[in-house]
Amino acid sequence: MNNLFIQQVYEITRLIPKGRVTTYGSIAKAIGYPNHSRHVGKAMGGCPKDVPAHRVVGAGGRLSVSSFRERLEKENVTIQDSGMIRDFKKLYWDPLQEL
Repeated sequence: MNNLFIQQVYEITRLIPKGRVTTYGSIAKAIGYPNHSRHVGKAMGGCPKDVPAHRVVGAGGRLSVSSFRERLEKENVTIQDSGMIRDFKKLYWDPLQEL
């Protein structure tokens, strides 16, 4: 994973509006690597504090890092007991359409 890839992941993640979420796969597609969602996840593991990593979730709206629950709830994102984002389709931010 090169530095350019990591920086692109962070740049797109910074653009996700408060109260909205996207997926690792959507970010991977947006930067031209549609099959690299796991690489996006790895890049997010060491991201700077100004990158809202809590707004990036697993496929279908599953919260992938339980410690992000509180941060999302502060942004009025409801998370079901199963770890799924309630109203995921409504809250989903697609970088390919938004950028």
